[in-house]
Amino acid sequence: MNKELIIRSSSSKVDFALLKDGKLIELHKEENSANQFTVGDIFLAKIRKTVPGLNAAFVNVGYEKDAFLHYHDLGPNIPSLLKFVKRVSTGKLKDFDLKNFPFEEPIDKDGAVNDALKSNQSILVQIVKEPISTKGPRLSSELSIAGRYIVLVPFSDRVSVSQKISDRNEKGRLKKLIQSIKPKGFGIIVRTVAEGKKVAELDKDLQDLLSKWTAMCKKLHKAELPSTVLSEMNRASSILRDLFNDSFTAIHVDDKLLYGQIKETVQRIAPKKESIVKLYKSQTPIFEKFGIERQIKTSFGETVSTSKGAYLVIEHTEAMHVIDVNSGNRSNKAKSQEGTALEVNLIAATEVARQLRLRDMGGIIVVDFIDMSNADNRKALFQHLKDEMADDKAKHKILPPSKFGLVQITRQRVRPERNIDTLEANPNGNNGDKIEAPIVLVNKMTAELNKLLNKGHKSVTLNAHPFIAAFLTKGIPSIRSKWFFEHKKWIKILPRDAYTYLEYHFYDNKGNKLK
Repeated sequence: MNKELIIRSSSSKVDFALLKDGKLIELHKEENSANQFTVGDIFLAKIRKTVPGLNAAFVNVGYEKDAFLHYHDLGPNIPSLLKFVKRVSTGKLKDFDLKNFPFEEPIDKDGAVNDALKSNQSILVQIVKEPISTKGPRLSSELSIAGRYIVLVPFSDRVSVSQKISDRNEKGRLKKLIQSIKPKGFGIIVRTVAEGKKVAELDKDLQDLLSKWTAMCKKLHKAELPSTVLSEMNRASSILRDLFNDSFTAIHVDDKLLYGQIKETVQRIAPKKESIVKLYKSQTPIFEKFGIERQIKTSFGETVSTSKGAYLVIEHTEAMHVIDVNSGNRSNKAKSQEGTALEVNLIAATEVARQLRLRDMGGIIVVDFIDMSNADNRKALFQHLKDEMADDKAKHKILPPSKFGLVQITRQRVRPERNIDTLEANPNGNNGDKIEAPIVLVNKMTAELNKLLNKGHKSVTLNAHPFIAAFLTKGIPSIRSKWFFEHKKWIKILPRDAYTYLEYHFYDNKGNKLK
C-alpha cells in the first residue's frame, strides 16, 4: 500500500489530497481567511447561561451562535480547572506545573450543570465539533493537547493506550514507560503510532506538549474574553501528525515556502523519510498531473461509479445519509445470483468506505446493499467493510447487515461535510443550466457500451457532440483505446454537429440505433 500527499497552494487556500495506491481517499482545504473555530482549538470563554432542562450551558466563544457545552463533556475535574483558571487569570498563580496544585473534589457523573457552572464564569474550553449548519461549536472542558505519539490531558492521572495496538506486551511496555515519565496532575493517552517507540522519543513529545501547556497558561493572565489561547497547528502539519506513517511514499508540494515547512515537519517526526518530500515544478497543475481533478469530478456527484459497472447513489437528508448499491450493467460472470451479489457488494463496500472519508460524512449512514440470502456471505461483507474502514480516524460503529441487506453506520462528525459541485455551465445555452462534467458523461457511456457488447453486438458506432468525440479520442491512451483493450473491439466515433452537448447514440453496422 502506497500513500501520497499532494499539496496545492494558492493565494487564498491550500488543498490537501491524500492518495492510497493512486486513488483519492481524503480531501482537505485550509483557507487563509480561515474559519476561526477548528477542532482542537482551546478558548478562554465565558459561560453565558446554564440550561437545566438540557443539563448544559451555552458559552460565548466569539462565534455568532453560542457554543454548546453539555454536563457530560465537563470532565470530572472541572472544579479544579475552574479554580486554576481563576487563579492564573488574576495573576495569583504563576506556577503552571500541576504537581503542587491542590485538586478539588471531582463532580458526580450524574450531577446537574447548575452545581458545576455559573453564568458569567470564565472557563477553558476546547472545540470538539466545528460549527455545522445552524449550530454553533460543540465544546468540552476536558482538555487534551495532541502530539505525535501521545496526547496530554491536564487535571487527570489516567494513562491509557490506543485500542488499535493489539499486542498485550506492547501495551504493557508503553504503559510502564509513560508512567515512569508522566508528571503529576496530567493524564496521558498513548497514540497508535507510538507502537515500538523508545522512551526518549516519547519523553521528547511529552516535553513539547508541556511547553505548549505553559505557553497557553501564560496567555490567560489579563486575557480578553473570549480569546483563543491555543490553536491547532496548520492543516498540513496536523495531517502529517495524525496520518503520517511508513506507508507514505511521497509528499508533493507546489509552493516553495510550504515545501520548506513540510520538510521541516517530516524531518522532526520521521527523519528517515525526509527525502520523500518533493517540490513540484512542472507547468502542468499539480492536481491535474496526479489525476486528482478527474477523481474529484467523478467522486462527488449523486451517482458514483465503481469497477465492473456497479455504482452507488448517495442521497442526503436532514436526519441521515442513504447510499444505494446497484449492480449496474456489468456482465454476470459469477455462477449464481448470490455470487454476483457478493462480488458487487464487496466492490461497493470498498467505495462506501472511501466515500465516507472523502466527503467526511457523519451521523447516521444507511447502506442498502444487494440482498444476499447466505449468512456466510453477509458475514464476509460485514468483515470486509470493517477492514476497509479500519484506517478511518473518525470514530465509527458498523452494525452487521440485516436480512434486507441494510447496513447501519454511525460516524463521528466534527466538521461540516465536504461537498463539491461537480456540475458545469451548459454550453448549449445561457439560461444558467448546469450539466455533468464530460468525464461523468463518459462513465455513463462506458456502462452503456459494456451492456451492448455483453449482449453480443459485434460492431458498434458512437455518434456524439464534437467536443465529446474529441474528448474520447485524444490522449495516449485515449478512452477509446481503453475500450479496445478491455473488449478487443474498435469503437468507431463520429462527431455530429447537430447534437446537443449531452446527446449521444450508439448504432450497429446497419445504422440501427441501439438501446
